[in-house]
Amino acid sequence: MTLSLCMIVKNEEDVLERCLNSFNGVFDEIVIVDTGSTDNTIKIAKKFTDKIYHFKWINDFSAARNFSFSKATSDFIMWADADDIIVPTEREKLIKFKKNLTQSVDVVMLKYAISFDENNNPTFVYFRERIFNRTQNFKWKDPVHEAITPKGNIKYENITIEHRKTKPTAPGRNLKIYENLKKEKVLFSPRQTFYYARELYYNNKFNKAIVEFKKFIKMPNGFKENYIEACLNLSFCYQHLNKLTLAKQSLFNSFAYDTPRSEILCELANIYFLENNYKSAIYYYNLATKNTPNHQSGAFVLNDCYNFIPYIQQCVCYYKLKNINMALKFHKLAKKIKPNNKLVLANDKFFKEIIKSKKNEAF
Repeated sequence: MTLSLCMIVKNEEDVLERCLNSFNGVFDEIVIVDTGSTDNTIKIAKKFTDKIYHFKWINDFSAARNFSFSKATSDFIMWADADDIIVPTEREKLIKFKKNLTQSVDVVMLKYAISFDENNNPTFVYFRERIFNRTQNFKWKDPVHEAITPKGNIKYENITIEHRKTKPTAPGRNLKIYENLKKEKVLFSPRQTFYYARELYYNNKFNKAIVEFKKFIKMPNGFKENYIEACLNLSFCYQHLNKLTLAKQSLFNSFAYDTPRSEILCELANIYFLENNYKSAIYYYNLATKNTPNHQSGAFVLNDCYNFIPYIQQCVCYYKLKNINMALKFHKLAKKIKPNNKLVLANDKFFKEIIKSKKNEAF
């Protein structure tokens, strides 16, 4: 099977070459659609492909991506952003997978890592629809946070694409698109309402975000994981407004959709911690460690909420309760996971001082 890479770009001279170099040897065809670059983006793109097209930007990411897909000629199409990369070990896995790819496959889901710790280990990972059978004529939907709904024969592969941003997204860019759609009286789908609420939250418009999250939660036919995430984001909004009781209630409401996620449990524990209710905090941090992250659920999975965060926070809670032995126990558990984490190193030094002090007292 042949494989096309399709990208939409604008002023990506800082990252485009890094991206395309990382994918060296994977693709039979590279399609670059430029939406109005004024820097050296096109010059860099020409080093890798002659299939460069121009698309007038109309505030619609789906339209641009669909245009890029229309120019592909391979059996399968893969998309990437200019600030995506693939490390050599994952590239070799992708090349091997491509060799065994057959026309019976419709969609391939790959892992997307978008946040990393101090040792470059992914902390925020989820599966994303990434490779498509061209004969199925898949279409992107939604002007912002565009997506393709997977259908047919869907394969999940343990191959990771990394999103390595070097500069922040233009402030308010996505929110402006949503606001323009509102002015045009566009009726938002449940998914669009959810992402519009998130953009309001990201732009510190907490009261408006609360209204939209509540509107989304009342809508039928939404995605279950979006409902759970909405409860979490709603809690964040209430916390910013110092309404901790409502923040907790929003998190408890998420339990109606499915078994409690560790991301939710950690946030509940965090609120109890802020209220100096360390026993309740310990209870929910402990529950968070009982789950296993499900990367195939479609949820935004924060790996650290399943072990590292609950461990290091229980260490602090037990210390606050003057239970040094239990505090030390959870410090050691956190240290096993991230021995070089700055918080772990600080705690390590702190406990060594305590142990040294107790030894001196014994004499």
